[in-house]
Amino acid sequence: MLDLGSSPPSNSFLSGETINHPEKWYPLNILVCENCWLVQTEDFVDAHEMFSDDYAYFSSYSVSFLNHCESFVSQMIKRFDLTSECLFVEVAANDGYLLQYVMKSGIPCYGVEPTESTAKVARSKGIKIIQSFFGEKIASNLASKNLKADFMCANNVLAHVPDINDFLKGFKALLNPTGVATFENPHLLNLINENQFDTVYHEHYSYLSATSVDKIFTSNGLTLFDVQEIPIHGGSLRYFAQNSITGVHNISESVKNILNKEKKHGVNKIEFYQDFQLRAEKIKMNLLSFLIEQKNNGKKVVAYGAAAKGNTLLNYCGIKSDLLEYIVDNNPSKQNMYAPGSRIPIYNIDKIKKDKPDFILILPWNLKGEIISQLSYVKKWKAKFVTVIPSLDIFNS
Repeated sequence: MLDLGSSPPSNSFLSGETINHPEKWYPLNILVCENCWLVQTEDFVDAHEMFSDDYAYFSSYSVSFLNHCESFVSQMIKRFDLTSECLFVEVAANDGYLLQYVMKSGIPCYGVEPTESTAKVARSKGIKIIQSFFGEKIASNLASKNLKADFMCANNVLAHVPDINDFLKGFKALLNPTGVATFENPHLLNLINENQFDTVYHEHYSYLSATSVDKIFTSNGLTLFDVQEIPIHGGSLRYFAQNSITGVHNISESVKNILNKEKKHGVNKIEFYQDFQLRAEKIKMNLLSFLIEQKNNGKKVVAYGAAAKGNTLLNYCGIKSDLLEYIVDNNPSKQNMYAPGSRIPIYNIDKIKKDKPDFILILPWNLKGEIISQLSYVKKWKAKFVTVIPSLDIFNS
């Protein structure tokens, strides 16, 4: 379906000590199964290498994302009548970005999180963390210790697991008979229709449609009983699952509606996937032409947000610091580091005030509104913003 050449894992940032060391580059290809229509990255990188103890992705540095999580917790408590007698479990709890709101609500909870760097931050907030990769084995162990869940969630993680069947078997094992599990993931339909090829990187093993998720749930003893379309991350789906035998919730009309919508767009036909490569190449050429033009005109272009999607874009396009001087980021763990592959330096956002660049390329385009608001002061020197997904767009601040 898509060949983005090769690149290092998108969150493998380089430090001042490792900048002169060699990097491991891996092919970055995605393929589609003509049987179940699951889209997956061709496996080259071991999960333990990408989700290591010094993992650099922390969820708590986006205000809009935190607001989304707080709203999610409130909605789930109300809808499923969660009380202090219930147990709430989050898989891939990261730095406690979501469970902090569960704690504030007085509902017992714990998280499962494999990376030491984020688990440490979550524990500093008073959140109980089981540090492990999640699957059927760890879930069965937790269930045997009377830690079964009434509600489970795994937001933006289903795409990150190399063995999606083992992962979902874990949910069935850890859920109480009438428990509910929710999953949020970017919608494959949006990814393709909106040219979101930069969301392809080694950490994402799967790219999910309701069509494929419904089949995967069924094969692992879970039933999809509701689906919600939500705007987060460029357009996502929130899936609701229950035990296929003991679940008590009626299947919503929304499930049939989203499956029909995908069928109408052709998700279950190979033609839907076949021109994605050409559209990615067009965006690549347009961005390179823009950067080369600005370089020839003596203009300064920098980027905001050392996001994984940005690193995919930069490495696919072959962009280095000669065309893009530096990246700024709000996350202290990324500041004074170097982007993997491109080795573009990353600084605190205050550098923009000092240097007054002519153009700011927004790499995490899904946070465009938040970033423009945060950088409203660039109006003083008439800087312009640039995004490239779904197409190259240059606009005034």
